[in-house]
Amino acid sequence: MDGILNLFKPKGKTSHDMVNAMRRVLNTKKIGHTGTLDPMAEGVLPLCIGRATRLSQYILDKDKEYIGELKLGVSTDTYDSEGQVTKKRQVNVTEDLIIDEIKSFQGEIMQIPPIYSALKVRGKKLYEYAREGLDVEISPRRVEISRIEILSIDIPYVKIKVNCSKGTYIRSLFNDIGEKLGCGAHMVSLTRTQSGYFKSDDSLTLDEIKAMSIEEIAGVIYPMDFPLKDLEKIFINPESKKYLVNGTVLYGRNLMTSVEDLIEGQKVLLYCSKSFFGIGEIIIENGINKIKPKCIFNEEK
Repeated sequence: MDGILNLFKPKGKTSHDMVNAMRRVLNTKKIGHTGTLDPMAEGVLPLCIGRATRLSQYILDKDKEYIGELKLGVSTDTYDSEGQVTKKRQVNVTEDLIIDEIKSFQGEIMQIPPIYSALKVRGKKLYEYAREGLDVEISPRRVEISRIEILSIDIPYVKIKVNCSKGTYIRSLFNDIGEKLGCGAHMVSLTRTQSGYFKSDDSLTLDEIKAMSIEEIAGVIYPMDFPLKDLEKIFINPESKKYLVNGTVLYGRNLMTSVEDLIEGQKVLLYCSKSFFGIGEIIIENGINKIKPKCIFNEEK
């Protein structure tokens, strides 16, 4: 069984909990997730199964959508409601000011990840430094908030929908919003409503999956190329496929699709006789566009 399962993670479970549960359901170790969700968060958690585990890094790059609620006036060390309160302040802000300041975060921003996170610095997870009481310098990272929409304001609570790039920490965003408003804030709830092309409306809970037969589960697994359907499709001559499988760069008559208009470094999906068999990358040598194999799937045995 190869493909991607659109799983809904409930609150209170880690992403790895869900992976382990599905490994037991399908009796296979070849399952991995495509982007961690904090235990207190819920929502879409696409799982790569079988050979699709090799695509995790490409799926992880896709944009995400979240709906979260923050509480103004209270800051915590984890930036969420599960942490220790570090500061309480009066909330003397108007709805108009809240709207203006939140909107100012739309676009490219520099963001410092929370100290209580699994991000690694010098080979060690940040939360390990925090638990040991050690100071560590956390470099800001460039992320993009492509859209930020205020769904409701009921001071001190504000509910927001965020569309963002990979690597964006909503906890940090909410903390930064609170600091900009001068009253502090922390996250009280978070739902990931979309990850790439996978939406929460189409997701399945673990209980729903457990109630299915193996055949029924296979029927809800998305094809391996589904989450990458925005990439260009390149069709390869059947007699030339073996060269890509063996790691050889291809160009010209070996390709049934022109790659002349593609740019260097661009990732493409590779097909032979309508069957998806891998991911390639455009390279340019002596002015000629060629395909370099990046992730090739061998024939199933």
